[in-house]
Amino acid sequence: MLKQLKKVKIEFNAFDARSSSALEFLAQCNSKKSKSSNPKCQISVKRRTDSTPPLVSVTYSNGKEDTLDGSKLSAQDI
Repeated sequence: MLKQLKKVKIEFNAFDARSSSALEFLAQCNSKKSKSSNPKCQISVKRRTDSTPPLVSVTYSNGKEDTLDGSKLSAQDI
């Protein structure tokens, strides 16, 4: 899952129901299997207290960056 990624940043409000897919994606990123596929991938988490939708930002190995709205996507779609 992390093979082609350089950096993953997940921002969410833990008390917002829309954060469930972002939290599931975070759990998948933190699994042993994912971490062993690319131990150099940096995973950062920012917990917020505002009502902004959860965001997942990824940086690929080639330098391209994407920001995904975690409230509109499932964990698998992310």
